[in-house]
Amino acid sequence: MDANANARRTRTARGHRHTAFCTIVPPHVLDKLSHAEDASLADPARRTLEHDALQRTRRRITTVRGVPAARAAAPSEKPRRTIYDAQHRTSLPGRKVRGEGDQAGGDDSVNRAYDGLGATFELFFKAYGRRSIDDSGLPLNASVHYSEGYNNAFWDGEQMVFGDGDGEVFLDFTLPVDVMAHELTHGVTQYTANLEYFGQSGALNESMSDVFGSLVKQHVLGHGAEEADWLIGAGLLTDRVTGVALRSMKAPGTAYDDDVLGKDPQPGTMDDYVHTARDNGGVHINSGIPNHAFYLAATALGGNAWERAGQIWYDVLTGGDLASDAEFADFAQLTVAAAHARYGEGEEQAAVREAWAGVGITDLRAHVGAR
Repeated sequence: MDANANARRTRTARGHRHTAFCTIVPPHVLDKLSHAEDASLADPARRTLEHDALQRTRRRITTVRGVPAARAAAPSEKPRRTIYDAQHRTSLPGRKVRGEGDQAGGDDSVNRAYDGLGATFELFFKAYGRRSIDDSGLPLNASVHYSEGYNNAFWDGEQMVFGDGDGEVFLDFTLPVDVMAHELTHGVTQYTANLEYFGQSGALNESMSDVFGSLVKQHVLGHGAEEADWLIGAGLLTDRVTGVALRSMKAPGTAYDDDVLGKDPQPGTMDDYVHTARDNGGVHINSGIPNHAFYLAATALGGNAWERAGQIWYDVLTGGDLASDAEFADFAQLTVAAAHARYGEGEEQAAVREAWAGVGITDLRAHVGAR
């Protein structure tokens, strides 16, 4: 690649911020539901799809116009959380119902959102020294009870938003802590590597959110790599659905196999990479490949996955060398370099290299010089 191309990549990565509209439930899942014969399944899915399409358009417009920077508090070792009740409307943020330090009330969704924001802050701070989403004390805001039967949760570039689900396929989106952490990690990516939300860079964006979403859950539960379930969104699906979660990092493609939802389409290796124009080039589908690579690295190293494996992934996300249009091989090479930079030529670097080989990415140098 020539010097001009490198300069363009650097400007893209470190200048313009890609504030994509990111949701936990992929469009292909909602699209499948929207064609169900049962109106109680199809109607909420259609409304959610229509809403999400409108939000994506609004996000593109505000990104072009320029979104004002949120006013951050002074960096602190404690989060600054505010939870709002949208009261089943779509006007954000809604009515303030709980601030930082306030006692829990009678609304379980409010309490779960408050706790989930805190758990995410805690993992990033305790494990990596990061002070909030932007590392500068950004207040953490969330709205619950969004819209009617809304089957999603999202980070809109400034705050978290949770639907209550339709009760037929999806339950309350504040139930799984990894859903909250997933969406908040989109904010971390927005403020760091700024990965473009399309194709392989978009799949990496999604994967980073799944990785750290899973790590937050493991940290809350005190689970090591071997005992973790490695599921994203476990507890979100109703008993009506034949499935356990939205995605599996341990075994991509096995999270659900349902008459209405269809079968989980995620591949676990490059041999099954899905070429599609839908879902921004399959960002929620092909993320299964880097997800599985992280699972392989973390379980090979053992112990707490947020420590060595998570540290390596965090180093790459925040290190400044990851281009916004990076592909899987670019990211893999940087993880090998990060493992060597932090731990030397030892089991960490070997585990990372072997993990990527396990998903079909093998053209990686054994030793990478100074980053």
